[in-house]
Amino acid sequence: MAKQDYYELLGVPRNASADDIKKAYRKLARKYHPDANPDEPNAEAKFKEVSEAYMVLSDPEKRANYDRFGHAGADGQGFGGFEGFGDFGGFGDIFDMFFGGAGRRHSHGPEKGADLRTELELTLQEAAFGLEREIKIARTETCSTCGGSGAAPGSKPVTCSACRGVGQVQYAQNTPFGRIVQSRTCDRCQGKGKIIEKPCPTCRGTGQNRRMRTINVKVPAGVDNGSRLRVSEEGEAGTRGGPRGDLYVYIHVKPHKIFNREGDDLICEVPISFVQAALGDELEVPTLEGNATLKLPEGTQTGTIFRMRGKGMPNVSGFGRGDQLVLIKVATPTKLTDKQKALLQEFAKLGGGHIIPHADKSIFKRVKDAFMG
Repeated sequence: MAKQDYYELLGVPRNASADDIKKAYRKLARKYHPDANPDEPNAEAKFKEVSEAYMVLSDPEKRANYDRFGHAGADGQGFGGFEGFGDFGGFGDIFDMFFGGAGRRHSHGPEKGADLRTELELTLQEAAFGLEREIKIARTETCSTCGGSGAAPGSKPVTCSACRGVGQVQYAQNTPFGRIVQSRTCDRCQGKGKIIEKPCPTCRGTGQNRRMRTINVKVPAGVDNGSRLRVSEEGEAGTRGGPRGDLYVYIHVKPHKIFNREGDDLICEVPISFVQAALGDELEVPTLEGNATLKLPEGTQTGTIFRMRGKGMPNVSGFGRGDQLVLIKVATPTKLTDKQKALLQEFAKLGGGHIIPHADKSIFKRVKDAFMG
């Protein structure tokens, strides 16, 4: 596959000045550097291309050779490829020289600890009214013996003599483009800038220990299945004096035998007899807070929905409570005595056998309409 023209790669004319070429490369290097684009799969290849173009066009001799012979001449001069650099050993340092090492800066200051996740299973009643629950988690904590320094009591970490506390060492490397100074993580201190000569006997120099802790979690009323609670600074310990991470508690609400939840509303199905439906009655209907009375009018049909205001779930944000929807189902008797059959036959003769058609809506459609208000 033919290489793209170096001038086109940098977006400059063939008579561009050295400053124009440098400015164009700085802009593109910032745009495509892999450290600045960890989620862009093509950034690495693009960065190599623009860096290759710059290394050629920024050198007067190499640029003249390229202008005369193109890529063929460039390859012959030893700057037509970058296979020997791998992992941006050379390019990263080029980027550092231009931009002050912004893409490879190592922090030695306080760092926040990692977040933790746990799960909590609740009943519908617990989710409705809230509660406080103690949960146990394993987490990393700052060592109480050394206070997180990693050094034994009476001693302290000392500045690394190899990197002088910077965490990186520099060395020169000869490349096809000349002598380039590179930076690498210090092997002696592993980039920490400090050496622990006498490790803490409790944490063995890590500054942290793994422990089981009991955390008190407050669950607000009205939480739903899949809700996430954040408990601030109850996660992993930070490093170098940094704050703890957070603990995230994911809620799972167990299915209820009677109620189904839709948002802040609850649905329950209540069976009644033919006599109750025909003559009307007062029913004892279960709610989250115990039984409540529901008055049935005469001639109640199966599939009728009654709304009990304020008997649903509390809104988790504190905006009141939902409703409870009671779906009526008329139960047809399956075992009748001879006398009951005779009475029903007499009832039919008196005109009670006429079937009153339902409105042209399914039960599910009526439930949906009830939710819509």
